[in-house]
Amino acid sequence: MFDLYIKNGRTVAGDRIEIGILNGKIVALEKKLEVKTAIKTIDLKNKGYISAGWIDGHTHCYEKLTLYYDSPDTIGYKQGVTTVIDAGSTGADTISDFYQLAIQAKTNVFALVNISKTGIVHQNELSNLENIQEKLVSDVIANYPDFVVGIKARMSKTVIGDNGIRPLELAKSIQKKNSNLPLMVHIGSAPPNLDRILSIMEKGDILTHCYNGKPNGILNKKGKIHEFVWEGYHKGILFDIGHGTDSFNFNTAEQAKREKLPCPIISTDIYHRNREQGPVYNFPTVMEKMLYLGYSLSEMIPMATTNPARAFNLPLKGELKIGYDADLTIFKIENKEKELIDSNGNTRKTQQVVTPLRTVVGGIEYTLGAG
Repeated sequence: MFDLYIKNGRTVAGDRIEIGILNGKIVALEKKLEVKTAIKTIDLKNKGYISAGWIDGHTHCYEKLTLYYDSPDTIGYKQGVTTVIDAGSTGADTISDFYQLAIQAKTNVFALVNISKTGIVHQNELSNLENIQEKLVSDVIANYPDFVVGIKARMSKTVIGDNGIRPLELAKSIQKKNSNLPLMVHIGSAPPNLDRILSIMEKGDILTHCYNGKPNGILNKKGKIHEFVWEGYHKGILFDIGHGTDSFNFNTAEQAKREKLPCPIISTDIYHRNREQGPVYNFPTVMEKMLYLGYSLSEMIPMATTNPARAFNLPLKGELKIGYDADLTIFKIENKEKELIDSNGNTRKTQQVVTPLRTVVGGIEYTLGAG
């Protein structure tokens, strides 16, 4: 017996797939299953794609904040996203309260702990180095091993004040003393300059907001990718979209695609305002921008599943495999025109719209409005 049997689905490669789920895990996976009984059966009638559950690796969903906040379920399962990772909204002062809220969500919620004990209560949380206390961060990591999946350092002028590169150096020290837990680094206005940031970052570190259109971004004055950016990429630094209100520019993204600098992780940097007013809106909209750039569906889906699962050490997520968590996204690609807007007001028109139909989180299925 299965708790949930999904039949007549397709993978993004176009292959037929059927899935049996029991006790929150994928227990059967074939092109055609012989099923005698299941508590619930979903027949997709060959009209929906099935992928591993989408993972948004850069969100802000601690609802008690006043700057950047949202509901995990509003940006999560209701948009086809089975797992959200809050990217540094909370530090040692507030992460315990965030955890208590997070475990009540239907969506899987994880966190990157801000190296500042305050989290993002104010925009300049790293301007006072006394906020960065290694023991506090280490205690959080030790106390919430199944919740905290990494650390976050926001390295732009408005955040660090006059502290230059020092917060990032402290973040790397904290990381090394905590089993090299993943480190996500936010980039924006200088100082510090991007070349200095990349020189300190190492293989497996995550550079978010990689396609921003700011002077301190990945393009030089001639509109080409800086050589030091290529050096960082070849070193193994992971580039993440982190779209956000101010951090995705079509011209930058198009140039990166032309020069074949891939971005292995899709994320939104979503919070209530850029969800409600744009330009982010939701995770599927960011996926549509990747399709517009010329990435195929088979290229794009790993950016939303396998790659973030590996980057944040989520070993039973991100793939359709027996024994993995039963986190699935069922969706369709509609051929209709839609205007897309970036963080700088540039627009593009796409003919491919991503529409999530159903979300399965831990074996529990949610039918969405479009389904």
